[in-house]
Order: sequence, then C-alpha cells, then structure tokens
Amino acid sequence: MLPVTLDRADARPLGVQLADQVRRLVLAGTVAPGTRLPSTRRLAADLGVSRAVTEQAWDQLRAEGWLEARQGAGSWVSGGPGPGHPTSPPRRRPQPRRPLVPLNAGTPWVDTRHDAAWRRAWREVSSATPPRGYDDPRGLPELRALLAERLGTTRGLGVDPDELSITAGTTAGLRHVLNALPRQPVVVEDPGYRAAALTVRESGREVRDHPALLPITDLSGCAAAYVTPAHQHPLGRVMPADDRLTLLAAARRDGAVVIEDDYDSEFRYDVAPVPALASIDPDVVAYLGTASKSVLPSLRLGWMVPPASLRPEVERHRAITHDAPAWPVQRAFVALVRDGYLDAVVRSARRVYGERAPRVVAALSPYAELAGPVAGMYSTWLLPHREAVRARAAAEAAGFRVNLLADYCRSAELTGLVVGFGGPTDEELDAALAVLVESLASS
Repeated sequence: MLPVTLDRADARPLGVQLADQVRRLVLAGTVAPGTRLPSTRRLAADLGVSRAVTEQAWDQLRAEGWLEARQGAGSWVSGGPGPGHPTSPPRRRPQPRRPLVPLNAGTPWVDTRHDAAWRRAWREVSSATPPRGYDDPRGLPELRALLAERLGTTRGLGVDPDELSITAGTTAGLRHVLNALPRQPVVVEDPGYRAAALTVRESGREVRDHPALLPITDLSGCAAAYVTPAHQHPLGRVMPADDRLTLLAAARRDGAVVIEDDYDSEFRYDVAPVPALASIDPDVVAYLGTASKSVLPSLRLGWMVPPASLRPEVERHRAITHDAPAWPVQRAFVALVRDGYLDAVVRSARRVYGERAPRVVAALSPYAELAGPVAGMYSTWLLPHREAVRARAAAEAAGFRVNLLADYCRSAELTGLVVGFGGPTDEELDAALAVLVESLASS
C-alpha cells in the first residue's frame, strides 16, 4: 500500500489530496521511476474511498506526465525502464501565465454598468459615523429592516426585522445555527455543498450523507438536515412539493431542524422563483441567505432567520463572540439595497444567465447528459469519469477552471462536470465551450 493518508476534514477534494501526496513521493524519491502502482480498485479499498477518487488522482497524474499506463500492466511511475519504455523524467505541464478563468458554480456575473452605484455606497460609508462600541450582534437595524422587507416580497417569507440576523455568509450562518443545536449528526445532501459538509464536521458532528434527489423521511437521532431546496447544489433540481412536506413532517416528528440554504434562488429565468421552504413552516426551518451570488462572494455578507426556539441561544453566542460582519460592509449594503443596486444587478445577471444557459446546453448536450434543470449560474453534466477528467485537463491547459462532479460527492459515485457560466465574459465562455466540446467529441 502507498504511504498516503487522506484527511476528510481537509477542504481539498480527496482526489486532489491523493494526487498531491503521490507527486511528493515521486519527487522525494520514495517511489522510484518505473514503480508499478496499485490499481485504482485496490487502492480505493485500502483507503476506504470510492473508486472515483483514485481514478481522478491517477488520471490527473497521467495527464501531468507523472504516471503512464502500460497495456495490460496497470499504471507505473514515469521514467522507468519497463519493456519498450525508454527512461525519461516526469514531464511537467506548463503552468498558465495568468490565473485560470473560473467556470465554477459560485462566481457571479458582475455588470460594470452599475459601478457608479457601488462607488456611491462606499462614499456614503466614508462619511457615516461608526458605532462607538460593538453594535447589535444581530446586525445594523436599517439593514435588517430592508432585508426583512425583501424576503417578504421575493421569497414569500414574512419576518420581523428582530427575527433576522446579519452573518458573514452562508457558512457563518450555518455555524451559528449549529452552535445552538445538540451535538447530534446532521443529514447533508450528497452530492452537495462541500463547505457545508466541512462546516458540520468541524463543529464536531457526524455528517450523514443522503442521496440528493431522494426525499428525507427520517431524522431520528439527528440534530438537523441541511438542504438547498430552491436549486439543489450541484444537481440543479427544485425540491418537489411532496418532498418538502415530507421533510418538514420528519423534522417536526423527530425534533430536528431543517437548515435551508437559499443561495441563488433569485436566478430562475424559466419560471418565477419558488417560495422559501421557511415560508411553509418557520418553526422548524433555519433560513440562510447570501449576497455572494447576487453581488460579490468577497463581500462576505449573508443573513439568517433561525427558528424562534433557537434564536435566544444564537444571539447569546454571537453577543459573546462578537461574530458579526464588519460595520462598513453592512453600512455599504444598506445603501446598495435601499438605492436599488441589488435589484438592478439581479435583473442584469438573470438576463445574462438566461442568454448563456441555452448556449451551454446546445454545446454540451450532444456529448453529456444534463443532471437537472438549468438555473442560476451553472449546469451539471453526467459523463464517464475519464471523459470528465480529460475535458477538465483540456480546459485547464487552455486557461479555464472547470470542476468535476465527483468532487462534490462523498458516498455518491456520480461523475461528470459542473460548468459555471457566471464568471467568464461571453468571449471566454465561448472559448471554454469550444475546448470542452473538442475534448468530449474526441472521447
């Protein structure tokens, strides 16, 4: 067995960890050129991971020139003298001279036509008087009032400003909710949002994987279930009405909380946005929202509406830890919401995504299967793992970053690509699609 150890608490995907460690072993001389490596099946069994993890690592190392496949003889470290193979050092793939253009699920379209409003908001911050001490741990009252009104009109969620708290993003909100819950397992969709699973683990709780497209019927012994009902991340499905009611009934029966991550619900361009799950039963749903998909991820701003039963403990803990977003960020966001900037950028982005999504579908549908409806700023495509890895490598060589579906999986063994279309320009998107199509067409 190779001397490698995979850390499930590490934010990096398991396949990336494995490839990195094998690469270091070769560079250190611990594994010599010409060494035959274990099969992906045997190594997966030794490490206790799915075969997709080891296949991803071996495919990546072969693409970089560290490993080579020999007909009928498995995978070997490059440079060995095996039959018919001259000695040669591992070949390093040239690194791009500039950062890769992200085609991921989380980078939004930013319309520069609204830059003037953005600058006005920050000028207003510069002339405002900051609080003399620590402010209300729930956030600025003006911002809470604006967001409470917005949740009522856009998400069907009637909420009082005093019931809403400002957070430093979705994962921060998730941590606040977990702090108020018993230390019991949390059900998390699989495949699903990688940061959510990691946040649950870092809270000292067990993550219970649940197939993302199956209804959650049993939460006995669990503190909560984390879901993305408006647009399942990353498969794209809207949670059906029957599944919503089944989940809420299970939570009530078993004394658990449903944590609703409503991360990009505003970006439907085929139908009107589906009302929030919390609008059906706010007593068992902790609602999480974010500005990262509508404004900028780096703003690090979000909001949450915890159930009434958790609110005192959430607020008590935040008051002690002073765990709240910076005052200037909150103050700027007041201006962005109040003056219509947020509505304007959402409308612009929705139009852009609505125009780009059909282009992505037209380009990739002859070669891959859509995993679910296209909404928001990305689409997910089911493919054999080898084809997906090859396409990702081709995109990276051309200067684009595309994610593998396998990296979002823990127990699930789905493979393919998650192709975002919010971050690139139109020209960059067309160039990236051309590279992906060329790779998939030659598979």
